[in-house]
Amino acid sequence: MSNYNSENTVKPGDRQSISPAVIRRLPRYYRYLCELIARGKTRISSGELANMMHVTASQIRQDLNCFGGFGQQGYGYNVNYLFAKISEILGVSAGFKAVIIGAGDLGRALVHLSMFEKRGVDIVALFDTDNEAEGKDCAGVPVYSIDSLESFCDENKVDIAVLACRKDLVKGIASRCVKLGMLGLWNYMGVELEYSDKDIIVENVHLGDSLMIMNCRICRNISGDGTGSDGDISDDSSMDDTNSAEEESVF
Repeated sequence: MSNYNSENTVKPGDRQSISPAVIRRLPRYYRYLCELIARGKTRISSGELANMMHVTASQIRQDLNCFGGFGQQGYGYNVNYLFAKISEILGVSAGFKAVIIGAGDLGRALVHLSMFEKRGVDIVALFDTDNEAEGKDCAGVPVYSIDSLESFCDENKVDIAVLACRKDLVKGIASRCVKLGMLGLWNYMGVELEYSDKDIIVENVHLGDSLMIMNCRICRNISGDGTGSDGDISDDSSMDDTNSAEEESVF
């Protein structure tokens, strides 16, 4: 007999009531559960998971209780079930289609990553301002002129735009994507994008921030003012709600 019932399933409205801090921690659970599955682990207690993730067991129970729990006292968590539910919450099985805008070094590097496929996002096209790039492909993904963006979206389902174009073009291209009804913008270009429309979700990615935090911690180590990986600067080992902007690996 299963230890879980339909009351633990994730309902469409559940995501709306969850704090952004908890949502930002879920990918970390996802990664650790992937590791447990690869090791053949089928069951884990909150204490064991806490030891792996360097957090408290109460924090894990608090986070997972936001979605109905998923565990049972005396049994712990079914690893595959928990992984499936967190994947569902994170939209891994939602079938999102994405385009990368900017076919330069960054855009081409991104399209080669298995990250998208592993997280359920299908890259269907690249767009570039260089019209000479049209008709070519990168890692099997066709490249189009940015002038073709509207016509492409008229004929194809596109949910997400990954912005890897020139900085001076970001806001204009982002506005075009919003008008086309895209659901999300993943912006790599260091230009802050904000929209009042709740139908569009924006993630502004600042890779340089993580690099500078690492540099700062190195300097603290060298000067004797820091404690290396145990320091308190952007310490992502803490998972309380005050650390909602914790640094996570982009890839």
